[in-house]
Amino acid sequence: MKGFTSKIVHSDRLDGVEHGAMHKPVHDSVAFSFDDAHELAAVFQGVKPGYTYGRQVNPTVGALEKKITAMEGGLGSVCFGTGMAAIGTTMFALLRAGDHIVSSAFLFGNTTSLFNSFGRQGLDVSFVDATDVENVANAITAHTKMVFVETIANPRTQIADLQAIGELCRQRGLIYVVDNTMTSPFLFQPREVGASLAVNSLTKYISGHGNVLGGVVTELGNFDWSTFPNIYDDYQSGDSALWGVVQIRKKGLRDFGAALSAQSAHDISKGAETLALRLDRQCSNAQVLAEFLAQQPASCVDAVYYPGLSRHPQYQRCQTLFGRCGAILSFELAPERDLWQFLNALQVAIKSTNLGDNRTLVIPVSQSIYHEVGAKVRKEMGIADTLIRVSVGIEDIEDLLEDFGLAFASS
Repeated sequence: MKGFTSKIVHSDRLDGVEHGAMHKPVHDSVAFSFDDAHELAAVFQGVKPGYTYGRQVNPTVGALEKKITAMEGGLGSVCFGTGMAAIGTTMFALLRAGDHIVSSAFLFGNTTSLFNSFGRQGLDVSFVDATDVENVANAITAHTKMVFVETIANPRTQIADLQAIGELCRQRGLIYVVDNTMTSPFLFQPREVGASLAVNSLTKYISGHGNVLGGVVTELGNFDWSTFPNIYDDYQSGDSALWGVVQIRKKGLRDFGAALSAQSAHDISKGAETLALRLDRQCSNAQVLAEFLAQQPASCVDAVYYPGLSRHPQYQRCQTLFGRCGAILSFELAPERDLWQFLNALQVAIKSTNLGDNRTLVIPVSQSIYHEVGAKVRKEMGIADTLIRVSVGIEDIEDLLEDFGLAFASS
């Protein structure tokens, strides 16, 4: 099976499921028994495959990891309890005090907060405008080990110079981490631009139903881990292409313990089956809604940010890289409009955080998810006080257009 959805829908069944079940069942056991003590030791030592303890490995979670690996076209994946746990544990496992990271300045707010926290613990982080590879190149130092970017930035939808950054990282021997959450493996394959690791928040589009937390890191096979000085001696055995992801699991996941539960893995796995169907509809809705907002008079809308609009600075890059333009957009309400009155007038779009839900979600960015960073940082990031982020769902587009139209009329 070559098709994206066909592979995902049938992955559990084709891998062999107990009793002929279509889905991998929920294995909620924390520990696993062995008939022979020698086998127990062999599994713990990594000589033989098997399950040791639920903090690192679980059959249900393992089935999801295989599914994500197939989605990303990678070599292996490690799942975590949240997307933030996936990013944080990866940094902890692979980097050491004194190492330097070059990061996009246009990041999910919690990721920026996490990197700043690492900065206070001995890692050096430089935030740059990653839409231009020259900014990344100029920030690299002798201590740089990693470059971290997102595909489509939240909330202003900037698109990093993904292809050129990948070539730069290849030339400089740097780990290239691409957070693929906003596009998902359906719209974009980071391995095609030379990424070393792909990160996905499973909470968002891959799960899609707003009912479960999860995160994952996938090894993409583009980095030579045998040359990386931070791989511990204990993990320098077997295929060197897997040294990084093994260290993330055995040093990171084991030590931090941010494990994904079996039930959550089961729920995410079922949601992932319809990723392509859902996201195709969401992207279509987002395109139409963005065009509708862009056509509003200046007395209603000041600016619209969506990479599917030809006026977007990275419009052509989006067309080249991604299958569709994503399902997140943002717009600035005209200053004379009452932000709260407009938001409260919406009836179909739900006033809520989160992204990638089947339902359309709206949130005032400056007053909520970016409130903590302060006015100075918001100004630097171009986040206006009237900015509204929209995570577009799968509703009938006519209902969404009517909802926003009536909100403009009543505010």
